[in-house]
Amino acid sequence: MYCLTEIEAAGSTFGNYFRVTTFGESHGGGVGCIVDGCPPRIPLSEADLQVDLDRRRPGQSRITTPRKETDTCRLYSGVSEGVTTGTPIHVFVPNTDQRGHDYKEMSIAYRPSHADATYDMKYGVRAVQGGGRSSARETIGRVASGAIAKKILKHFSGTEVLAYVSQVHQVVLPDGSVYHDTVTLDQIESNIVRCPHPEYAEKMIAAIDAVRTRGDSIGGVVTCIVRNAPR
Repeated sequence: MYCLTEIEAAGSTFGNYFRVTTFGESHGGGVGCIVDGCPPRIPLSEADLQVDLDRRRPGQSRITTPRKETDTCRLYSGVSEGVTTGTPIHVFVPNTDQRGHDYKEMSIAYRPSHADATYDMKYGVRAVQGGGRSSARETIGRVASGAIAKKILKHFSGTEVLAYVSQVHQVVLPDGSVYHDTVTLDQIESNIVRCPHPEYAEKMIAAIDAVRTRGDSIGGVVTCIVRNAPR
């Protein structure tokens, strides 16, 4: 039998010049990130991050997870008088809808299509309450740091980053049906599935509803657009 203590965790920090460390568990006290390498004198507020965190927030519609969280962020360092200082930025989002008891079945059976079995086999330990670090709630730190990165890119080179749903299960947007040079965030946000094509958005929602009522789920594809990327 091998020794589990010899297995090293992958870590939670990525990046070189713009370094992001995410922290927290799904049903712990909260989640967030530390961003190091952000230039000084960039205008930044909690409201700037909250826009993207609100888009990620669960419980917004019937086609997302029903968990109710406000996902209200707080900046605890790296910003003074509305601008970045060049020091590490600490973003924290508390968990308010902690329901660890909802996951009792995970202690006796792995969930399909989740990382439960992988964590157990690799590390010999896992968080039964909601998956811990392998929960989608960990993405809050990535969304918050991404909002900061978008702010930097917009400030220095006018870069825009947009994304929309282009496929849900077998419902696929035809090529050329969305004009990438002109599509706007308002068009993407105009429906709960975040597809800028109204006709196909309705088809996607219908496909999700059909499997949701059976207690199942389906996958999809997200298309990302980057305009004015710096050389």
